[in-house]
Amino acid sequence: MRFRFVFPMIIGIGLLFLNCEDKQSSKKNKTTVVKDSIAAPTPKKTKTENNSEFPRLTDANAMEFFLEYEKENKENKARITTDFGIIEIILYDKTKFHRANFVYLTKRQYFDGTQFYRVVKDFVIQGGSSDDYDLAKKRQKIGKYLLPPDTKRGYTHKRGAVSMPSGEIENAYKLASPFQFFIINRQGGAKYLDGDYTVFGEVTSGMDVVDKINSVKTDEGDWPLHNVYIRKVELID
Repeated sequence: MRFRFVFPMIIGIGLLFLNCEDKQSSKKNKTTVVKDSIAAPTPKKTKTENNSEFPRLTDANAMEFFLEYEKENKENKARITTDFGIIEIILYDKTKFHRANFVYLTKRQYFDGTQFYRVVKDFVIQGGSSDDYDLAKKRQKIGKYLLPPDTKRGYTHKRGAVSMPSGEIENAYKLASPFQFFIINRQGGAKYLDGDYTVFGEVTSGMDVVDKINSVKTDEGDWPLHNVYIRKVELID
């Protein structure tokens, strides 16, 4: 499917547009990271969605939820099964909110069936979105929230780093989208991204798969001409 529609989601009063000279996406500059993107409209709430054992997360309750969640859910390794093979990653304990968020979304099977929807040659592959309407329904059930940056742990955007893009609305606080992630493919890394995006893990196995995905042909918007699916994300020992 080739059509994409971006529907910004209002995240509350007080978020301002972030003016970042190195982070704006353009056809001329392919070394930037785009913001959160979802290609389907957010569906209306239904009565059945309120029966979930989990609360619907918002900016008001997400941090408190993950503070408790990470205490009981200590997993820090994940396997990402793609159309091109398996990528295994480790999630850093020091970035506990971002680790807990990834673990939570994995356990709720959010990533299953999403895509690496943005590929920039010799730079990055970005995943966690889709042009499938069902993804909007998944997000609706989980909630709408952003995560604060956690960029002072000493982690850098080296090759193989797993990081989180900023929210769908540019903001002065550099809040991160919880639903997507990107993996640095560039030899030598992309350290100029340090401080603006939270590195919360790294690839431990499967960089050859990352390289294969990074080599697919794309359109002018960096979307692969043939969809690259994330078939499954699971936690491993």
